[in-house]
Amino acid sequence: MNAENLPEPWLRGTLTELPSVTRAVLHAMELAREDIQRWCGPLSDRQLNARPAGIAPVAFHIRHIARSVDRLLTYAEGRALAAGQVTALNTELDPGATASELFAELDSALATSTARIRAFDPARLEESRTVGKGRLPTTLGGLLVHIAEHTQRHVGQAITTARIVGAQD
Repeated sequence: MNAENLPEPWLRGTLTELPSVTRAVLHAMELAREDIQRWCGPLSDRQLNARPAGIAPVAFHIRHIARSVDRLLTYAEGRALAAGQVTALNTELDPGATASELFAELDSALATSTARIRAFDPARLEESRTVGKGRLPTTLGGLLVHIAEHTQRHVGQAITTARIVGAQD
């Protein structure tokens, strides 16, 4: 049975060995992978880079999901961003992405993020963390929940853009 015929990951009874926050974040990552593949996987390289009405292309959203999860997990781990992460941030809107490189980057980022998310001690969710150059205050739990919601926001934008691009062809 493929993911298209299954209920959403959070309704499949999986990851029950994990605490609820961790489980919810991992289910959001799984749903993101499935939805991006289903709705954006069939697009050509040209369609992935198309900018209808000047909006961000699907390629941007896929890159941004992969790279923002990495950045946000870095903050969750209590670390500052590395120079390479900042450089990658500044190239998310670059044109010319190919489907193979986009989906490989996304798959790799989601696999790595799964291991990183599983490594957090749920007893530490209320610990303070800071985000960005401004060192804005949050908690470990706040960051994990934001990773899930931010990822889903960009999945929705990618799907909407994919539908627009697909309808134009």
